[in-house]
Amino acid sequence: MIRINLLPYREAAKKARRQQFFVLVGLICVLAALVVFAGYTFIDAAINKQAARNDFLKKEIAVLDKELDEIKRLKEQTQALLARKQVIEDLQRDRGETVYLLSELVKQVPEGIYLMSLKQSGGNVNITGYAQSNARISTLMRNLEASPWLGQPQLIESKAVVLNGRRINSFGMNFVLTRVTPDDGKGKK
Repeated sequence: MIRINLLPYREAAKKARRQQFFVLVGLICVLAALVVFAGYTFIDAAINKQAARNDFLKKEIAVLDKELDEIKRLKEQTQALLARKQVIEDLQRDRGETVYLLSELVKQVPEGIYLMSLKQSGGNVNITGYAQSNARISTLMRNLEASPWLGQPQLIESKAVVLNGRRINSFGMNFVLTRVTPDDGKGKK
């Protein structure tokens, strides 16, 4: 039988497999490096894109904050204007109040009562004066209660005093000035 030595063939095949292995390892390393590079590039692009979105949102938030400040300032100006308007309306409404008060007092104060002071604080009025008798003070209170402009009379005090040798009554009284429109006042008279 003939014998053939196959050793160099096996070594050549081993060498070829070894080369294939190293080439495959090299290709896998290159492929892994490409995958890592692609992943890094993708993540970096996503981070940059999100950073750009964040910057855009920060700019838009700054614009909206300025608009909110402007709206807040406009609301404050509106409230100030409404407050001024209300003050002007109150002044317009109360413009004739003193005239009505004095006119009604002239009508409602009976003979024999002398008013010494009159103080108005908003709708509350305080009067002090002298009366010839307590009956006249009672008449004044009834007249004030019946008046369309005046109401809720409350006697604070009534005391007897001597003035110029005559015995008279000194009194203090509070009442409320009713806010009635001039048309309502004419209808009640």
